[in-house]
Amino acid sequence: MRMPAILLSMCLSLTFAPLSRADATAAPPNIIFILADDLGWGDLGCYGHPQMKTPRLDRLAREGTLFTQFYVNGSVCSPSRCAFMTGTYPARHRIHGHYATHEQNASRGMTNWLDPQVPNVPRLLRQAGYATAHFGKWHLGSGDGAPPPAEYGFDATRTINANGPTWDEADTSFRAKSTAAFVDETLAFVEKHKDRPFYVNLWTLVPHATLNPTAEQMKPYEQLGAGGKNFPHKTAAQIFNASVTDLDTQVGRLFDGLKSIGVADRTLIVFSSDNGPEDIHIKNAGHSGIGSAGPFRGRKRSLYEGGVRVPFIVRWPGIVPAGRVDDTSVVAGVDFLPTVCSLAGVKLSADKKLDGEDVSDILRGPSRARRGPLMWEWRFRIAGEPFHRSPILAIRDGDWKLYLNPDGSRIELYDVPRDPTQLSNLADKKPDVVTRLREQVLTWSKALPAGPVEPSAGKNDYPWPTGKK
Repeated sequence: MRMPAILLSMCLSLTFAPLSRADATAAPPNIIFILADDLGWGDLGCYGHPQMKTPRLDRLAREGTLFTQFYVNGSVCSPSRCAFMTGTYPARHRIHGHYATHEQNASRGMTNWLDPQVPNVPRLLRQAGYATAHFGKWHLGSGDGAPPPAEYGFDATRTINANGPTWDEADTSFRAKSTAAFVDETLAFVEKHKDRPFYVNLWTLVPHATLNPTAEQMKPYEQLGAGGKNFPHKTAAQIFNASVTDLDTQVGRLFDGLKSIGVADRTLIVFSSDNGPEDIHIKNAGHSGIGSAGPFRGRKRSLYEGGVRVPFIVRWPGIVPAGRVDDTSVVAGVDFLPTVCSLAGVKLSADKKLDGEDVSDILRGPSRARRGPLMWEWRFRIAGEPFHRSPILAIRDGDWKLYLNPDGSRIELYDVPRDPTQLSNLADKKPDVVTRLREQVLTWSKALPAGPVEPSAGKNDYPWPTGKK
């Protein structure tokens, strides 16, 4: 798809930094992976948001490469985080939805945590000499018996939604100040390990509901108040925008700290989100669930573009081209492990079966076609607008994205670059494409661990059945 005019204008005014001649022999980079929570594709200024103030992330885009066709591999948090960590589809690990209580997990055919013995990014990098840390949200398993994040290969951790060292999760004001706390921990770790390669997950809580920004954070958006700036009532736009802008402010603090420590130019920074924006129909987001999926159909919990297509910005001076917007390459969360390992000089054994691919060449430029398809599954109902309720299965191959239910119902085929809003179903006009993609995704689905599927999953009827006669 074509970028919004506001972003094109910004990008055309930039110059492309030449790649360093030392590219091929560059020392392993420090790596910081910033993962926002429920941030939509269209929620940053550099992705075309008309109101959002995100100058530091916009600068990150100017100093690195912005990707417009980046996908996570789950439409909610735990599955997408599993894919980043392991390079494999989350359904293979029976992670189909977000981790909840052990009883809820069991009712949905899920495990209670990601197996720490599965090869993952921090363990592989630590074996290669990296100092590793995780600060912020975890959500890959907690509660009785769940291994703390340290067991996954981290030297230092302080987390939320996890066992092990944490913050006061009962503090209702913590979310508003959480990103600052995570940045503080990250900078302290970097200072301590600045003389060796380091890897840090900085996974934020923002802008996941429930949002409650401070009065200071709200100031940039006084004009959006109910009835104007002379009225104190908060609006959804004030609450959501203030939270995202504080995220941006704290990311700016991180950048400044890295520069002060002297490691900014040898640190690879990756910024993304775990899934699309939350729906205002969800109870805890009823006052703030207005995140933007850009031009795309779908939101969190949907396999339509807006549920799984999110921001992705990469900066590594001298290696990743500055000022580049990649509208062509289809990149995904499962690519993170093989790509990071490649950049860090970590050789993966040939018997490691990954669903992702090494896209380090794409990060360096130029763009290229993906070598294989991407596939998704979502086994649960989707509340909210019927327009966003996708079928259970999806596959993206080249320009085509096919949706269907395992029983063959709701077959939908879209030419994604030409129809980003997914309004023109071409299934009847392209039967050969449907047949090819259907066979692939059904074969994949049948190989996944068996488990329950909610009766309303994959349906777009309204209202939902109540179960009452």
